[in-house]
Amino acid sequence: MIGGDIVAGENDRAKASLQADYDALGEHLDRRGIDIGEVKAKVAGYGVAIPSWGVGTGGTRFARFPGAGEPRGIFDKLDDCGVIQQLTRATPAVSLHIPWDVAPAADLVAKAEETGLAFDAMNSNTFQDQEGQALSYKFGSLSHTDAATRAQAVEHNLACIALGQEIGSTALTIWVGDGSNFPGQANFTRQFERYLEAAGQVYAALPDDWTLLTEHKMYEPAFYSTVVQDWGTNLLIAQQLGEKAKCLVDLGHHAPNVNIEMIVARLNQFGKLGGFHFNDSKYGDDDLDTGSIDPYRLFLVFNELVEAEADPDFAPMHMLDQSHNVTDPIESLMVSAMEVQRAYAQALLVDRNALNDFQEENDALMATTTLKRGFRTDVEPILAMARIENGGAIDPVATYRASGYRAKVAGERPAVSGAGGGIV
Repeated sequence: MIGGDIVAGENDRAKASLQADYDALGEHLDRRGIDIGEVKAKVAGYGVAIPSWGVGTGGTRFARFPGAGEPRGIFDKLDDCGVIQQLTRATPAVSLHIPWDVAPAADLVAKAEETGLAFDAMNSNTFQDQEGQALSYKFGSLSHTDAATRAQAVEHNLACIALGQEIGSTALTIWVGDGSNFPGQANFTRQFERYLEAAGQVYAALPDDWTLLTEHKMYEPAFYSTVVQDWGTNLLIAQQLGEKAKCLVDLGHHAPNVNIEMIVARLNQFGKLGGFHFNDSKYGDDDLDTGSIDPYRLFLVFNELVEAEADPDFAPMHMLDQSHNVTDPIESLMVSAMEVQRAYAQALLVDRNALNDFQEENDALMATTTLKRGFRTDVEPILAMARIENGGAIDPVATYRASGYRAKVAGERPAVSGAGGGIV
């Protein structure tokens, strides 16, 4: 991946400044009754999974502009993901998407060991037709009117579980593009009944230690109605299927101005918060870099998560899910992983006893000020110190650029055509 001498050289240039900043922040937090070492330990132990598809250049419905050194397949993707983990020490696992990432299980496990990674949730794909596929998903998959098409979609999900068992995954994420584009095109009730029946067949095949994560999305590719369109429907699905079924919250899959942090609290309150796809958005499901538009919202989500950490059984899965159209995907994923850690660290600084008292006293101003004090604290020295103590880079992006990794893989991987739109 990247030579240890390069990482060490870049770190040596920044160590003294980092230590001074860390000590100064430690003194500041000590006056607030916060042990910086305890915060750093929690940050160092936190990880967010990388989506395998995220290391390729994304696109829009209209075009895709591939970058240099595009990964040729899952093993190139794992190399790129390994670099991200090597430098950030914040991304210990990769989430595979099937059939994009199909390969022999033994080869996947060997490559993961080589790159220092583990495997997170498996992701099925019944929102696209694949080469050689018998039946089309143009008009739906798990909710299709045709029983044979539904059976094909179920069988694909079962194959994802089977591969996941062999490589050490313990969760399956299902997102479907099922819905309708015109009023009257589909019967809402019958369509949802078909989805529940098919999803129930997938759920019944789950191993005992697995979780089924269902993901809601307001629109696209179905623009009039979507079968799993919001968190309420998602909650109904999880409750209907059973204890091992939980809801996945993608930060971009909501109507504008929806209170996502309250959704997080509600799902957790009833034991159905299964995990996250972190990204950011300005207009809709933009899949922008995490924290690039509204870092305060990301912080407020983590405020709810830290609040819930008191429950020893609370363990939602965390993953990035982004489309990198104009940046180097490796750089964007590194920055996003650090932004997620930043929001976590800031939320750990909130004085929860004071916040609770202000809430009970209906002191709105002091309650929100207490939150903002955590958010406004510059926690970068904590993040950087956690990285270097874990063997990573003080400045991952600068170290990555100094390594010449992108130019190196560009010389090894054939250039990719930019024809067509959509994701990798």
